[in-house]
Amino acid sequence: MQNIKTWLKNRTYHHSQFNDIGKLVELKRQKNLRISLCFPTLNEEKTIGKEVVLMKSELMDRYPLLDEIVVIDSGSEDRTLEIAKHFGAKTYLASDFLKGEGNLRGKGENLWKAVYLLDGDIIIYLDSDIQNIHPRFLYGVLGPLLHDDEIKYCKAFYERPLSFSTGFKPSGGGRTTEILIRPLFSQFFPELSGLIQPLSGEFAGYREVFEKIRFPIGYGVETSMLIDIYMGWGLDAIAQCDLDQRIHRNQETRALGKMSFGILQTFWNRLYQFQNIGPIEPKNLVLNQVDIKDDKHELVEYSIVEKERRPMIEVQEYLDLKAKRASGEVNVFSDTEEGNQGN
Repeated sequence: MQNIKTWLKNRTYHHSQFNDIGKLVELKRQKNLRISLCFPTLNEEKTIGKEVVLMKSELMDRYPLLDEIVVIDSGSEDRTLEIAKHFGAKTYLASDFLKGEGNLRGKGENLWKAVYLLDGDIIIYLDSDIQNIHPRFLYGVLGPLLHDDEIKYCKAFYERPLSFSTGFKPSGGGRTTEILIRPLFSQFFPELSGLIQPLSGEFAGYREVFEKIRFPIGYGVETSMLIDIYMGWGLDAIAQCDLDQRIHRNQETRALGKMSFGILQTFWNRLYQFQNIGPIEPKNLVLNQVDIKDDKHELVEYSIVEKERRPMIEVQEYLDLKAKRASGEVNVFSDTEEGNQGN
């Protein structure tokens, strides 16, 4: 227990500790690093434009902290890609790349493809539905990595007010964390129970870490990432940063049930891999939920199979691309590959 308390004290930061962006730029230069930002998207036309504009104007044009801003999309049916490209982001459709690996769809798929498509030594992932976007969402998770070489991965946490038609409640959110993830961590990976918001979608890490871990394509990707990094690099390689408050759309309880169903599959895999428990083979990969229609109860079935992508370092196409980058060919994609995704 003492190890958790020590980690919580030494590896928990506040974004205000890193708001000297000029200093971050200097640290980046000293360490000779390239830094990439990825927004994974699916139908986010209402928020993606503001996010790209803010990050580009403040952290690329005003301060040369970012080297690229990339949107990787799951197949939006709205104007997400068009808007992102208009405001200066590189835009890619995930299904257009690494076709030899098969075509899967989900947030985790986009995060995995980012390791291939982005060229940064550090990759920062931000969710694309943040209504109160601010540069702190980026420099808060990046700062610990630049200040402490031992830290390889930093996770955001924040107050998550619940949004209602009459306004916001100042507390709430994190429901899946408190009723599922934290109890599981406390029982099987207790040193990770100090993570305040393990499911947050804002985090930064070194390529050398992301390329060596597996990526579930769906709901389990954040949980698996923490476990895999902890087991591979140790607790002190992980940090967390307080970003104060994040406003976004909140999911209904039924949607959280689907999320939990996928997370559990990922968790069982890690218990078998790291603690020799199992293998635990679920008898059923269909989530049953009960709905009421015309005053009658009916069973609604959802097939949720949490497939996983192998470590990117095992993909030959990625190794070939990495060699090109190492030889100095930074922009390895043609204008056509870069430009046609947002049209």
